[in-house]
Amino acid sequence: MRPEDVGLPAGAGLRRTPGLRREELAALAGVSVDYYIRLERGRETNPSPAVVDALGRALRLRGDAYERLHELAELASGRISELPSCADHTVRDSILRMLESLRPLPAYVVSRYNRVLAANPPGRRLLPGLWDWPEHQRNVTRYLFLHPVGRTIYEPWEDAVALSVAHLRAVAGADPDDPELTTLVGELVLKSPQFARLWERYDVCERGGGQKSFLHPKAGPMTLTYEIMQLARTGGQRMVVYQAPPDTPDEQAMLRLESADTPPESTPAGHPNPAPEPRPTRSPSPAPAT
Repeated sequence: MRPEDVGLPAGAGLRRTPGLRREELAALAGVSVDYYIRLERGRETNPSPAVVDALGRALRLRGDAYERLHELAELASGRISELPSCADHTVRDSILRMLESLRPLPAYVVSRYNRVLAANPPGRRLLPGLWDWPEHQRNVTRYLFLHPVGRTIYEPWEDAVALSVAHLRAVAGADPDDPELTTLVGELVLKSPQFARLWERYDVCERGGGQKSFLHPKAGPMTLTYEIMQLARTGGQRMVVYQAPPDTPDEQAMLRLESADTPPESTPAGHPNPAPEPRPTRSPSPAPAT
């Protein structure tokens, strides 16, 4: 935000930051500069809900960003405790069975920080190349920025990575020192200037579903809707399920992910002896000639 965005004069002299100065934000929120500085530096850890509301309005926060500000204030004040650790990456057998029952819909389970923990065969084929990496590196955000296929499979790529980073920012506030998070962010900041730039924007977005367009090397172009479901008693695990409207080219492309002539990338994590794949109940249309 710039001063002129909120009706303030830009002022004279060189601005060291493109955003609002402390005194400008304090004036917009109706608090003293001294109080705001104490709050910003962590010396004041118990702001009233009214002050948090005023800061949210001054910063023009909406939706998930507004809720995140309140959550961070409650964590700092001790009114709520930190979320449970997500170090356990074991996927329950009942969830693995659910993944299989969803076929031919592509589906996978991710940790709080987007590490892929399990997937059904079309879910694994949806992200080609991810399963070539060691198990602990199979992270969707890492795939987007560092895998050559991950940088070409989404259309547009810029929108996909912005949402992924905003989600990571949203969940990072609960436990910013989590080793999985710090390792992932440290690697991506070092290896990807695009990630570093997006990470510094501090955008937050809790993802619950939406639509993605793919330029899939095997199935072809397709646009799929997806739903994200929180899994109870898992430390933040989520199930992501993709689908397409029936009798559409997008559905036909999606069904090609179930085709037996496209071997799965790997077996599901936590599932040492998977049963042989049954033949699909619907015969997908052949891929168009190239």
